[in-house]
Amino acid sequence: MLNLTTHDDIREIQLARPPVNALNLELLRALHSAIDDSVREGARGIVLSGAQGLFSAGVDVPTLLACDRAGVREYWREFFALCATLARAPIPLVAAISGHSPAGGAVLALFCDYRVMAEGPFRIGLNEVQVGLIVPEAIQLALRRVVGTYRAERLLVSGTMIDSAEALACGFVDELTGVDQVSKRALHWLGELLALPSHAMLATRSLARADLAAAYADPDKLPLDDFVDAFFHPQTQAVLQQLVAKLKEKK
Repeated sequence: MLNLTTHDDIREIQLARPPVNALNLELLRALHSAIDDSVREGARGIVLSGAQGLFSAGVDVPTLLACDRAGVREYWREFFALCATLARAPIPLVAAISGHSPAGGAVLALFCDYRVMAEGPFRIGLNEVQVGLIVPEAIQLALRRVVGTYRAERLLVSGTMIDSAEALACGFVDELTGVDQVSKRALHWLGELLALPSHAMLATRSLARADLAAAYADPDKLPLDDFVDAFFHPQTQAVLQQLVAKLKEKK
């Protein structure tokens, strides 16, 4: 479910779970392991990429709806553990957002140091509210850090998806380029960062990301049970069931 490519001292981890790179439990675990392995094997930076036209569709809702409470809790525990790994990574990460990136896909990008997105008719956002899900504080923090408090509130409460030009204008992403150039630009930015004196750069990066790292100091202390309770709320279940039904109609 992943394609791994080494570019000198940079590891590119490409999501490769057709058709939409939906994040099921297996993909979350594979991604978690790939990041840990990259760090352990001496990579100095990581590029996280997807397919052209679609970075990741986010949570695999049909699969999650088929789970019992224990299965749902296991899923969200792994999701937040992956967020913690990204938040606390000792090396810089760049998201190469090669297309649409709703919900969970946007979350992965937000925990990276820098975001390069494909220009054009592509959209990104935390649209959880629109499908009845709550955005927890530890993820809201990640958005506030990049777009500011008020803009984050407006985007989160409405669950708005914004196009790439809007995302650049409000700081959700850092750079736009052609869809076939996203990974190349991500590698270029990361290469320039890694050319700086490493001790000073990494120490400064650690200080700058201390708030994000602190929010995930102990993933087991995140309000996981409250989040699972919210997932099983009747309104949430009804909206998610409607979403799955619409997806089946499109097939």
